[in-house]
Amino acid sequence: MAEASQDRARLLRVGDLAARTGATPRMLRYYENQGLIAAERSSSGQRLFDPAVAGQVRHIRTLLAAGLPTRAISELLDCIHDPDRLEPCAVPVLVEHLHDYDAQIAELVGTRDTLQGLIDSSTPREHLSA
Repeated sequence: MAEASQDRARLLRVGDLAARTGATPRMLRYYENQGLIAAERSSSGQRLFDPAVAGQVRHIRTLLAAGLPTRAISELLDCIHDPDRLEPCAVPVLVEHLHDYDAQIAELVGTRDTLQGLIDSSTPREHLSA
């Protein structure tokens, strides 16, 4: 019984996990709702996190900063074992998203070129020689 209470004592409340990771409590609740992290509940209903979840949150934030949606991140959770790298199983998902971003960039470049063409064709000729 004492061992169970010691285990519970080392668990982090949402505010403590937020302080360790730089994520807001709201973000942590969102990650939990998306199935990206898991929490136990205290008898009063407070979320309690294993300290190892802090590493998961850092990975999640890195993947979000790389532009991955949470649905893709949930696919990658089993590919995260080392804090500094992803396992090879992550590569297909990452490549898929890289191709998506390349297509979006190409579309934006095309849009920019069209806009520039419209601007150029709308500029009076006397401004072009200046």
